[in-house]
Amino acid sequence: MALSGSDDSGKRAPATRVVTAGRRDEWTQGIVNVPVWRASTILYDSVADMRVTARGDTHHKLFYGRRGTPTQWSLADALNELEPGAEGTFLYPSGVAAIAAALLSVLDAGDELLLIDNCYDPTRGLATGLLKRMGITTRFFDPMIGAGIAELITEKTRAIFLEAPGSLTFEVADIPAIVAVAKARGIATLLDNTWATPLLFPAIEKGIDLSIVACTKYVVGHSDAMLGSATAGPGRFEALRRTSFQLGQCVSPDDAYLGARGLRTMAVRLRQHEISALKIAHWLAEQPEVAHVLHPALPDCPGHETFKRDFKGSSGLFSFALNGGDEASRAALIDGLELFGIGYSWGGYESLAVPVDPQRYRSATTPQFAGPVVRLQIGLEDTDDLIADLAAGLARFAAARG
Repeated sequence: MALSGSDDSGKRAPATRVVTAGRRDEWTQGIVNVPVWRASTILYDSVADMRVTARGDTHHKLFYGRRGTPTQWSLADALNELEPGAEGTFLYPSGVAAIAAALLSVLDAGDELLLIDNCYDPTRGLATGLLKRMGITTRFFDPMIGAGIAELITEKTRAIFLEAPGSLTFEVADIPAIVAVAKARGIATLLDNTWATPLLFPAIEKGIDLSIVACTKYVVGHSDAMLGSATAGPGRFEALRRTSFQLGQCVSPDDAYLGARGLRTMAVRLRQHEISALKIAHWLAEQPEVAHVLHPALPDCPGHETFKRDFKGSSGLFSFALNGGDEASRAALIDGLELFGIGYSWGGYESLAVPVDPQRYRSATTPQFAGPVVRLQIGLEDTDDLIADLAAGLARFAAARG
């Protein structure tokens, strides 16, 4: 729903682009934020006018509400400007919807998908459910495989799906190495880039064909809207748009507005998420009740050197493994937390803590930990207050563990 931005916009720093991108004069008409254009039916001056519009390219033109209004176009345009070299961006009602449309735009019956083993569970479910029913085969691979992915490719392989870091165990794949192999074989590469966003990892610039973001997280930033996006590299947007239209995908203008409003502060929020999460991760690494902290910016996280080379920073989501214990002692830690909510998703201003069991969602690899795993989303609260809350939680864990 957005074509690439102007040459000048690409020269601006990312923090500037999140503020200025997508605010075309014809959409804002002098208003700072693009208004909410709600529409289903679009009226035409005549039958001839209707037929001419239907025969032409409806991109950025009012045609029918499902094709969008300036509210949706503005956000898509802004997200597109964050990805240097991108051809176009399409919006979706959720991150999972974006993943599904992106995969369906590059796969057909009889094709094979190579899927990273630390992927988001709904991505796994899509591959082993809908794609399987469509006659598409999926094989999972070790996140640390790097250029070794070449050994897994067959004549049926049409796409490689990555997530870096993985959203439970946070290994960082060598994306450039995998992309190089894929490009040499004419295979599409897709990346779930929700953790880093284009601000910390400009995926299209790194050679990824389709970069997907669950905008529900850091783009919206306030835990009040479901939203997703897929940004296409050169030659990939037309198939993505056609597939998305055929699937009937569209986004509420109200949700698009919330996404656009959140986007303007995303750079500032991400910096604070990073600072706070790193402080807490380092503190946790020193606690006797914690066996291992899974944060890509820490040296002992798998793929740390790749992370340092390729990423511009880190965000606020990471996990830690407890030192022994069981489900009950982990629950004692989490249930008594006062500043960490218990809930799915992340990327909002509030901190969250959830139990995760990565071993249940693996096929090619089996991660081993000394105890149960807890995933933290570090919000924008004072870090000393969050640490005090976690310290009390670790004390409860130790008491329950015995």
